[in-house]
Amino acid sequence: MARDTSPIVKQSRREGVALHPKAHKIMARKSGIPGQHAGGRQGKTSMYATQLREKQKVRRMYGLLEKQFAKLMNEASRKQGLAGENLLQFLELRLDNAVYRAGFATSRRASRQLVSHGHFTLNGRRVDIPSIRVKAGDVIAVRPKSTKTGYFTQINDVVAATSQVPLSWIKGDVKKLVIEITGLPKREEAEADINEQLIVEYYSR
Repeated sequence: MARDTSPIVKQSRREGVALHPKAHKIMARKSGIPGQHAGGRQGKTSMYATQLREKQKVRRMYGLLEKQFAKLMNEASRKQGLAGENLLQFLELRLDNAVYRAGFATSRRASRQLVSHGHFTLNGRRVDIPSIRVKAGDVIAVRPKSTKTGYFTQINDVVAATSQVPLSWIKGDVKKLVIEITGLPKREEAEADINEQLIVEYYSR
């Protein structure tokens, strides 16, 4: 499975937003984009550059490669409604994101790894594809064999560390190790610091 293996802290500094919990402390000490001569190459930002950076930020936030992201944007544009909101909904409904949003992982990278290693079932069937799109009525559960691993025996500590705000479309039961998809994500429930219109404009060039 293809994935972006570049350092998450470096990505976070480049996009100006912490993409992983461990990036917060480092970004507090090191501000600005990474690179030896980064400070000397900052000038007036063009609209294209602004659109590009927003696209890169969101793509990295959800852990997609460029081809995956462009394909998703194309699908969002074809669907009825606002393309930008459709895109965010598709991103939120990814299986790895659902695991993260339910508080079963401290980051999307961690949730993607858990899914990839086959620790979950979707409607009773074992899955290991993070990009699967869940829908209302779906039930995600930790595999019986995986419940005995060190990670899931300490899941209460993981949930406490995530500080996830309850969402209308998803419900996680830590005791039963089950996640229920109860509806569709609302625009205001996606990541707050996203300007999806810039992404739409980038792909409309």
